[in-house]
Amino acid sequence: MFGIIGAIPNEKFPLIAGTVLLEKDRLVIGDENCAISRGTPAMIAAAVETLKYLGKPSPFCFLVGDIGNGKGCIRLYKHLAEHLPETAYATLTFHYFQPYVVSFQQVMDAINTMSVRPTLIADAGFMYVAKMSGLATSFDLFTPDAGELAYLADEEAPHPFYTRGFILDEKNYVPDLIERAYLHNNASHYLLVKGETDYIANRDGIISIVNNPVEEVLEAIGGTGDTLTGIVSALIASGMEISSAATMAARVNRLAGCLAKPTPATQIIDIIRHIPQALEEVLGKEDLQGL
Repeated sequence: MFGIIGAIPNEKFPLIAGTVLLEKDRLVIGDENCAISRGTPAMIAAAVETLKYLGKPSPFCFLVGDIGNGKGCIRLYKHLAEHLPETAYATLTFHYFQPYVVSFQQVMDAINTMSVRPTLIADAGFMYVAKMSGLATSFDLFTPDAGELAYLADEEAPHPFYTRGFILDEKNYVPDLIERAYLHNNASHYLLVKGETDYIANRDGIISIVNNPVEEVLEAIGGTGDTLTGIVSALIASGMEISSAATMAARVNRLAGCLAKPTPATQIIDIIRHIPQALEEVLGKEDLQGL
């Protein structure tokens, strides 16, 4: 069973848990729905399309509305701490979330009581709070961009706002930041660093680099990092080994972007619609055996 936890930027969106469906350009969960824009909705939609191609069921999602004041996330932290021990998820992906250390530790305590420890994936706010709590190494995969990686690499920064300037300097190339993040135990078992070049790494170093195909227009389209997190999460939830899933996901995400023939007016849903074709070209039917 595959679970996704995240926040929707709509104060009126309720705390809701259920299987999510993709209908045209909207996510539907129970009686609620939301537009597929950047952020958690884009991540979920990419995961749904990937799972559908693989013949797997849609993910079970825990969502709440939060406009940045943390009120919704606090309610969802509490709900997860109370209910996760009753569940049996093989993979859990945490996406946009307000980073509250005490509430996070309560959720991690709940996960530790689950009968089988799930594979844990985190992006955005949940990466931040994992590092703040000293529990980054409890996670199996982080999916940072270069800026988020700089925060992970700064062993003294208590919050992303306070990442030291020399860490953010352009001379600090991504491989150096990856090495620094592992040196201070502020990284998960694997990293998928998203950017102009995608890096897959672990504590032993760079495993693979994906930088083709190149579509410069994609850099300006919000949500392409979210779709990458959705694709890799779905591949891992389907049974693929983490480093292979990360490399495949990077290739699929880039190809889906190119297939969309993007312009500055392209929306993230236009790219998501090309994920099945990109999966077909990258994975091929032989690679689906055993998933």
